[in-house]
Amino acid sequence: MFSSKALTTAFRAAAPRAPMAARVAATRSYAQAAPSNAANKPPLALFGIDGTYASALYTAAAKTSTLEPTSKSLESLSALFKRDPKLATVLEAPTLSVSDKQQIITELQKHIGGQDREGIVKNLLETLAQNNRLGALTGVVDNYAKLMSAYRGEVELIVTSAAPLDNRTLGRLEAAISKSQYVGQGKKLKVVPKVNPDIRGGIVVEVGDRTIDLSVAAKMAKMNKLLKDTL
Repeated sequence: MFSSKALTTAFRAAAPRAPMAARVAATRSYAQAAPSNAANKPPLALFGIDGTYASALYTAAAKTSTLEPTSKSLESLSALFKRDPKLATVLEAPTLSVSDKQQIITELQKHIGGQDREGIVKNLLETLAQNNRLGALTGVVDNYAKLMSAYRGEVELIVTSAAPLDNRTLGRLEAAISKSQYVGQGKKLKVVPKVNPDIRGGIVVEVGDRTIDLSVAAKMAKMNKLLKDTL
């Protein structure tokens, strides 16, 4: 089992070193995991505190051949955060006592179930609690998902709409874009639907570094600019 102490060591190894004054002043910094075995190295360089922990978690999971089970455990937590948005606020509370943190970890483990057999995620939670970083958990979950997408050779297709799209529409978009130049050979599309009422209608499609804005809000902005330039 990859111990909590070992995970903490991996986190420290992943964190960049800087002069003491700079480390005290900086609240967010560049981070890249640096495991000794290249096979365990995260496929992406990540930024920030949550990126550092996600990289260390990936390394720990890779060393114990539990990348996929760890991913499933974190997906369970991600689903929990979506069901209960207030949970993220609770984790960020600076007044949490040691007892409070232990109760939170116990509750979170119940939602993970038996997927975390090697205790990788449990040790992550304990390390975050010890370092007063439970508030970074949602970011760690998101960043680990990015690492796993890269590991699996996936390309994210983010489709934002004003209201939820049905599976048929999402499937048609996936089929069309999978044949485009924006998806490299041998890559797989991972469809990520999002809802943002502010776009008022239409959709915004993001794949790789390409954004196609077909939203009503974008069309209205262009029309307003045209009118302003004309009058």
